[in-house]
Amino acid sequence: MKLQQLLSYTRRAIDDFQMIKENDRIALGISGGKDSLTLLYAMHGLQRFYPIPFSLEAISVDLGLQKTDYSRITELCASMGVPFHVVKTQIGEIIFNERRESNPCSLCAKMRKGAFNEKAKELGCNKLAYAHHKDDVIETMLMSLIFEGRYHTFSPVTYLDRMDLTLIRPLIYVEECDIVGFKNKYALPVFKNPCPADGYTKREYTKELIQKLNTENPGLRERLFHAVADGSLPAWKKP
Repeated sequence: MKLQQLLSYTRRAIDDFQMIKENDRIALGISGGKDSLTLLYAMHGLQRFYPIPFSLEAISVDLGLQKTDYSRITELCASMGVPFHVVKTQIGEIIFNERRESNPCSLCAKMRKGAFNEKAKELGCNKLAYAHHKDDVIETMLMSLIFEGRYHTFSPVTYLDRMDLTLIRPLIYVEECDIVGFKNKYALPVFKNPCPADGYTKREYTKELIQKLNTENPGLRERLFHAVADGSLPAWKKP
């Protein structure tokens, strides 16, 4: 996928759900993975020609599991003129060594979001941007059905009233396979997730299940997405 196509998908999502208002200050969650770095490229590229002015702050939450080299991401952000901040935490130590959580993902996500949100507020941001893509939408919906018995997935735009922040997801129309292609084409400085639970989660199980079902039933992935986008979830109705 070329940058122009990425920008087209991103702008369509932002326009469809009115994700950006004039002079928004948007905090980008940068994990170091392919998705978040693609989000960085998309939002920086859009910033150059979008008719509504907005500013960006890039934030990484360091779990403290190992020493991580952020130099390449720092250089990338500097080349784009996007300020980059690393929030040092002991989240990994608390979850894996002190609490020894058998199912760490939920608590880890909650703590990471808390650290990210606090830094965003400190920087004067009023919006947060996550790099959830089209496949994440489908996987979350199916996980909710399988493990919770309800039809649900995350929203394109979510207002967090406790923090007075609005969360947006500009990559919801971008497929993961296109992000992989974008990563390879533009040599994104990706580094491996240091989490010990990486690759052994319910999400990974659901991802593999969807791949199998889509192979057996071509077009299933797209039908699942349309079930969300054109279905009865109130937050997915376009303004």
